[in-house]
Amino acid sequence: MTPPTPDHPANRAVQSLLDRLVAEGREIGVQVAAYLGDELLVDCWSGHCDRNGAPVTADTLFNVFSVSKALTATAVHIQAENGRLDYDAPIARYWPEFAAAGKKRLTVAQVLTHCSGLMQLPADITVEQMCDWNWMVDWLAAQPPLFEPGTQSGYQSMSFGWILGELVRRTDIRRRPFGSFVREEILLPLGAPDFWLGLPPAQAYRVAVLDDSAVQVAPDGTLYRVTCPMQVDLMPEPFARPVVQQACIPAVGGISNARSQAKLFAMLANGGKFQGTRLLSTDRVAGFSTPRPDFGPDPVFFGMQVPIGLGGYWLGGDNPPVSAPRNPRAICHPGMGGSLGWADPDRRLAVAFCHNRMFDAYTPDQDSRTLVGDAIRAALGLS
Repeated sequence: MTPPTPDHPANRAVQSLLDRLVAEGREIGVQVAAYLGDELLVDCWSGHCDRNGAPVTADTLFNVFSVSKALTATAVHIQAENGRLDYDAPIARYWPEFAAAGKKRLTVAQVLTHCSGLMQLPADITVEQMCDWNWMVDWLAAQPPLFEPGTQSGYQSMSFGWILGELVRRTDIRRRPFGSFVREEILLPLGAPDFWLGLPPAQAYRVAVLDDSAVQVAPDGTLYRVTCPMQVDLMPEPFARPVVQQACIPAVGGISNARSQAKLFAMLANGGKFQGTRLLSTDRVAGFSTPRPDFGPDPVFFGMQVPIGLGGYWLGGDNPPVSAPRNPRAICHPGMGGSLGWADPDRRLAVAFCHNRMFDAYTPDQDSRTLVGDAIRAALGLS
């Protein structure tokens, strides 16, 4: 059942902004949903979802890439909440094969906070291998870290998902596939059925066509390419392939609409509870806004300072991709090409931004996500 369009000044302001961004060519197809506490204040969409001009609707789905990491991190926290894992414990306690190649003491927290050193993928990886869960986790378990864990930042572009997803699977008393775990333990309880890690084929017609003409492709020979080889790059090819959309790729494979994505971040904005469903304790969620140790610039991100919190989510900052919340305590996660979900715990405000025109934005005034956040705060008198 489609919920009614919110009759709120913030909804009108965001709808006007999205229509303008589409008219100016800064967006092609876009959705925004926002919650203040448990109340849906913004539920907007504009533009087109394919080259034939089909309009975006509330039900259109978008590739959200690394926003998926927020869902994966949340699954780890649920297992910690239930006493099934300890952040400071070695992963090998739960996954004995992971101790190979010098990883006996590598901890859950080190993977959550992107300082494990285990960020590489095989240079010759195929799309089919990327979609094979058992192949990926077995390969990663056998690899050595590229640096001493806990000594520096090394963004785990794709390995983050398989390592933590397998950890959750092994600590799940029912040993469910990771995609089933997040659906049954997080997404369905939150009423967020359209955030998918493994899209059913029958839903494929709903996915918007990505446009990557405005995004820069990282060159070969960079450390980023060690973490994400070109043949499995976070681009329309290969992520529009059915085999990839249907696979559970927990770091980058998420497909969602703004409505479902916003509910995940609303739960975080509200201290672990959303519309009567509590997934995490207030104290646990409060700790997610604490920055990890300062490791300096991240070499995977071309020397950028990556603002990671202790919960494994990104934190708000001054510039894109994390300027939208305008709060350094915000819990958020950007995705390749501009998708974003964020939760401001001080205002209990959560926003999801999904779109299909991939872009690189370098200042807040260039960034659609930040303009949306500013419009919502202005309408709420929170500027």
